[in-house]
Order: sequence, then structure tokens, then C-alpha cells
Amino acid sequence: MIDLLVAGGGPAGLVTALLAARRGLTVTVLEPRATPIDKACGEGLMPGAVELLSELGVQVPGLPFRGIHYADATRGVDALFRSGSGRSVRGLGVRRTALHANLVDAVTRAGVEIVPRAADTVAQDADGVRVAGMRARYLAAADGLHSPIRRQLGLQRPSRGPARHGLRQHYRVAPWTDLVEVHWTSGAEAYVTPVAPDLVGVALLTTARGPYNDHLDAFPALTARLEHPVGAVRGAGPLRQRVASRVAGRVLLVGDAAGYVDALTGEGLAVAWASAAELVACVAADRPAAYERRWRRASRRYRVLTGGLLWARNRPLLSRTIVPAAARLPRTFATVVNQLAR
Repeated sequence: MIDLLVAGGGPAGLVTALLAARRGLTVTVLEPRATPIDKACGEGLMPGAVELLSELGVQVPGLPFRGIHYADATRGVDALFRSGSGRSVRGLGVRRTALHANLVDAVTRAGVEIVPRAADTVAQDADGVRVAGMRARYLAAADGLHSPIRRQLGLQRPSRGPARHGLRQHYRVAPWTDLVEVHWTSGAEAYVTPVAPDLVGVALLTTARGPYNDHLDAFPALTARLEHPVGAVRGAGPLRQRVASRVAGRVLLVGDAAGYVDALTGEGLAVAWASAAELVACVAADRPAAYERRWRRASRRYRVLTGGLLWARNRPLLSRTIVPAAARLPRTFATVVNQLAR
């Protein structure tokens, strides 16, 4: 019987598998989709996520970025990344497909088998879990934002507040800055990430429904820079996912399956990978019940800061003050960004 079966071969599941293999655990990944897997996301890795990839020996192609730029129609403000010692650090804009392909290569080199099979009914007893015809001591559910395993185990909870969705399109244009830009309007944000010398990704987050280009028209200064759309528009949502618990017996939830606040602050992968390290530590120690507390600790900064910003975003009078406040208090803005970048 293997130690850990990972259901879901996206970035959260693959990093969970890599970390488990490094701890000497036997691990197998279930993923029915072909490599590489694409997804509607901002494609910006925060410095903490870049550092973890380096520690794991995973090299991915992309463009470094120095920080975050917030802007509305009349003003803008920069927040540059700094380490705890004050030195400059960088994030990395990288195509989701490139990230996934390189993680798959790293998992394969580590001797982890990826089985092209979907997770089905989860059955567990005092000694292990059985799913998709395989048995393991533990199951890590990394099956995404709308996790079927989470729903199957009765861990899904109703979400509150307006439902937000994400849409992403690439454009064949040279990046005009080495920052990730976040453009604000009354009803949406546009996230511009440089991902290659001739390519940027533009992700839109909004509570409104409608075609991508209709939402993009709300950002005339941005649209003036964009030309030559590449590939199809991808969408995801609703983003907010509330979860009763990250642990159900020998099943542990990780990544988006463990619950999601919003993509507003762009640190989803960094939090997912930090949580994966906690999950693996709990499995190695044979203490699954400790994972809930450790997950809460690992994700607390993200949940508090993102939740607070989202709360303000969903209130029209407060929402219009976010960028002006950041511009008036640039040091405070930089401090918040660097808290999220770890």
C-alpha cells in the first residue's frame, strides 16, 4: 500500500507529490487529463512561490517582475518586492502550460507515477483509503476549485457575497513594464502579467457576466496597448469556496479544493504550496488531524488580507477609495503587498 495518493495533477497536486517524495513517502498521482493542463489564472508567481520551486529544483521559463502596480483612471502606485532582510526579490510571470509541463517533468524524475485515471468514490477505513481501484494510507484531494471529492465528503459550504468570476486572454505584444499591473474600475479588475518577451496575459475579475471584450472595454488605457489576441479566452468561477474542514478521516484537502477566498491578491499557488508542505508533514508524522490547524496557520495571512480587501471591493463607496488610499499611503501599500508575497 502506498503512503499517499494525490487526486489531481495540477500544480497543487504535483508539488504535494514532489514534497512527499522528498520525505521518502511512496506517492502516486491520479490525473486523467493530458499534459500540459491550462487554466484561467493570472500566471504570476509571487517570490515565495518562486523560492519554493527553486528549492525543489524546478526550473520554469518566464519573465521576472519586480512588484505590483495598482492603477485606476487617474492615478497609480508601485509596490516593489523586498525580502525580510530588505534585499530586492522577484516574482515570475510564467505561462500556466509551461509551469505544468515542468512540474510534470520534475515529478517523473522523482519517480512518482502519474496514473491517467479520475478519482471516483472514496472509501476509507481505519487503515487507509481506496479510490479509483487504488489503496493508500492517505488521500490528498487536489482536485480543484469545484472539488468533486470535497462535495462527496460533505465538506462544501454555501458561499456568501457576490459571486466573482475570472477570464483570461493572452496578447502578442512586448511587455511595457516589469511589474504586474492591476487596473481597477467600479466593477472589475484587470491583471496584466508579462509572461514572455512578446506575450502578456490579461486576467479579468468581475461579478458581472458577459463576454471578455465587453469587460475589457471598461479599461480604455489598457486596451490601447493591446493587440493580436492569442488563443482562446478561458474562464473560471465562482471563485469563493467555503469549506467546513480540510480533513475527513484519512482524506486531506489541498490547493483550491481546500477552500478559496479570491484571486484578488494573486497568491493562490504560494498558499497552495505552503499548505502542501504542511499536509506532507502531517502524513509523514501519521497525524492527519493536525493538518486543519496547520493549514489555517499557513493560509492565515492570505485569508485575512484577501478577505479584507474583498470585503472593501464589494462595497461601492469603499471600493473606489482602494487605489487612492494606496497612492496616499505607498509604504503601507508596499507592506501589505510584501506580506502577501512571502
